[in-house]
Amino acid sequence: MSDLYIHRLAALIDQAAKTNEEAFGQAASRFADSLQGGGLVHLYGSGHSVLPVQEVFPRYGSYVGFNPLTDPRVMWHNVLGAGGVRELLWLERTEKYAEKFLDHQPLNKGDSLIIFSNNARNSSGIDTALSAQKRGIFVVAVTSKNNLDKPATHSSGKRLADAADLVIDTCSPIEDAIVPVEGWSRPVSGSSTVLAMILAHELIARTAEQLAKRGIELPVFASPTIAGVTLHDTDVIYGVHRERMLEAQKKHLPTFQATMRGE
Repeated sequence: MSDLYIHRLAALIDQAAKTNEEAFGQAASRFADSLQGGGLVHLYGSGHSVLPVQEVFPRYGSYVGFNPLTDPRVMWHNVLGAGGVRELLWLERTEKYAEKFLDHQPLNKGDSLIIFSNNARNSSGIDTALSAQKRGIFVVAVTSKNNLDKPATHSSGKRLADAADLVIDTCSPIEDAIVPVEGWSRPVSGSSTVLAMILAHELIARTAEQLAKRGIELPVFASPTIAGVTLHDTDVIYGVHRERMLEAQKKHLPTFQATMRGE
């Protein structure tokens, strides 16, 4: 049996599950509070950390109330050139940029926010956390605590873990890659993105469980490959999502207007 990637990843999953038991409960309770109050659980990441954002919503098995904050300028669409990796790496390290992106996002008091970032030092995630907290939003960082020994590079002197209310630890090693190869100078096969996705699904499940205990059921996406489920069922859920987003935008409008006036 191979002892390369899968078994090493499984060990990290088990470690992360045990490490975050208490944090899972705290986060799920706060997320359920946000959703029960008609608010949103926002999701943010840049670079490869956009992938767990996209994995959470919309997808089969997830439900209304999650809001992915996806900025195409910090997502790579090309390796080199326009939309390439070098551009996003520069932009996600540029302070104050994320604040401009967030100005028109419906982040409201009482909402929650999950920020994914493996190294936790990029300005993009830190600015997002600091901006959200000013709006009265509960912030959860999904990152690797193994990177906390690295000094902060943000002008605030903070890393993402310092700027968040709660940290979910992926337990990914500093190298990220986890498979050493004989004759190669560096390991291969990254772990942080897969681990972040797995931890995100744990939060989806625990939040649903919290809501169920409160007598609340939210519309869940189901695959039309299931007997009795149609594409129309999915469209109905998109409609419910849009209604919740319109309410969030309406609530956010005064803040947006004040920001545009420079207040």
